[in-house]
Amino acid sequence: MARRRWGLAALVVAGLTVAGITPASAVHGGVPGDFNGDGYRDAVLPAPGANVSGKEAAGAVVVLYGSSSGLSASRRKTITQNTAGVPGAAEKWDAFGAATATADLNRDGYADLVVGTPDEDTPQGADVGLVTVLWGSANGLTGGTNLPSLGSGPRYGQDIAAVSTGRDSRTRLSIASRFAAVHFQGPFTRAGEVGGGYLDTNTGSVLSVTLGDFDQDGQPDPAVATVRDGDLTGGRIHTGLPLVQELRGNGLITAAGDINGDGFADLAVGDPDEPRQAGVDGEPGGRVLVWYGSASGIATDAEPVEITQNTAGVPGASEKHDAFGGALAVADLNRDGLADIVVGSPYENLAKNRAGHVTVIPGRASGALGTGAYTFSQDTPGVPGASEIDDFFGTTVSVGDVNKDGKPDLFVGASGENNFAGAVWVLPGGSTRPTATGSKMFTAAAVGLTQQNGTLLGGNGLLWVI
Repeated sequence: MARRRWGLAALVVAGLTVAGITPASAVHGGVPGDFNGDGYRDAVLPAPGANVSGKEAAGAVVVLYGSSSGLSASRRKTITQNTAGVPGAAEKWDAFGAATATADLNRDGYADLVVGTPDEDTPQGADVGLVTVLWGSANGLTGGTNLPSLGSGPRYGQDIAAVSTGRDSRTRLSIASRFAAVHFQGPFTRAGEVGGGYLDTNTGSVLSVTLGDFDQDGQPDPAVATVRDGDLTGGRIHTGLPLVQELRGNGLITAAGDINGDGFADLAVGDPDEPRQAGVDGEPGGRVLVWYGSASGIATDAEPVEITQNTAGVPGASEKHDAFGGALAVADLNRDGLADIVVGSPYENLAKNRAGHVTVIPGRASGALGTGAYTFSQDTPGVPGASEIDDFFGTTVSVGDVNKDGKPDLFVGASGENNFAGAVWVLPGGSTRPTATGSKMFTAAAVGLTQQNGTLLGGNGLLWVI
C-alpha cells in the first residue's frame, strides 16, 4: 500500500488549528457507541431534516441510551447546533447529523460522536460544510470541537469514517467532501490537538469513506467511493494513502471488515445503480462487490467477488431498480468470528412499491458467499409496522450491541416512513442471528421530533443520489 508521511505541518500550512471514532454517515447508518461509559452502547439516530427553533432542516441527532433492557424513547438526548457546548448555531438547511461516526477519539474510555453538517454555510462560502466532534463523558456527550477542512471544498462532512484500534496513529478519521478526502490521525485531545492531517485530492468527488486494516500492519487504511464518474454508473473505488490505487469495479458505498476470518480486513462496496452494460459497470437490480485483504493489501488488478439477488443462497431475485447495495454495513452478527454483510435494498418492491428490505449475507472462511443469507422487511412477522409505498426500509443499516448481552443488534432506517419523517427499527441479537422477536420501531414523533414530514430520522442514506 502506498504510504504518506503524516505531520502537523499539513495543518500549519493550511493556516488552521483545531479549536475549541466502527464507521457511519450520510450514506451509512448511525453506529452505537458508549458515550457515557456505563458499559452499554448508546444508539445514534440522526435526523438531518429536523427543524430546530423554526429553522427548516437545521438537523439534529437523537441519542438513545443503552441499558440491560435495551433502548427506550424515554431515555434520550437530542443534540443540535443550539445545544450548549456545541459550536455554531442551527440555521436553515444546515443538515446537522447528515453524517455520523463513533469511536473513542481521545482514548479516555468514552466513545465520541463525530457529526457532519455538509450544507453549513461558513465564511468560506455556501454549503462549505462542517465536521464537529462531540466528546463522550460520564454525563454523555458534552461539549464540541470543530475540525479543520484543510481546504477540501464544498460539502465537507458528507460522509465520515472513524476507527480507534489503539493510541496515536491507530486512531484515524476520514472525511468526504465534494472535491477531496481529508484524513486525520491521533492523538486527539479536547484541547484541539491532533497527530496529523492530510488533504487527499487524488480522486474525484468522494461520496463514501471507510477505514480497514487491509494489510494487517496495525494501521487503518482508507477506501473511498466517488460520485458517478465519466462512463461508469457507480463511482470509482480507491484505496491507499494517498488514494492512488483504483480497483476494478465500481459502486457508491463502502464498508470494511474481516469477512473470511483470515485476520485481514476486506472491502465491501454497494453498487445499487442500474448498469449501462450488465457485468461491466453493474448488474440489473444492484450488486455488492467484495475484495479480500492480504499481506500486501488489495491488489489493483484483483477481481472482486460479485453478489446479487440472483446469487445462489441469496433470497429473492434481481429486478430492475431494486437498489440492492443501496445501504451497507459489515459486522459479525452471528459471533462466529467472520464479519457478515448487511445490504439494504430500499427500492425493493414487496406488496407495496419501494417498500424496501434488508439482506444479511453471512461471512465464510471458504466457499461462495450467499449461503445462509436471510432477509428482513416490515412484512417479516414480529417487525413493527407494515410495508407501504415509498417507505424505503433499508435506507440505512448499522450494527451494535446496546444491552450488553453479547449479541449484536441490527439497526434499520426507513427515511420514507410517515411521509419522510423517517423511522429506525432495532432487531435484537439472537442465538445465531438478529431476530424480529422483540424488535422495536422508533418514529420521529416517538423521540420528540414532531414535524409532520421531512425529518429523515435514521438518515437519508444514498436516497439523495440514487
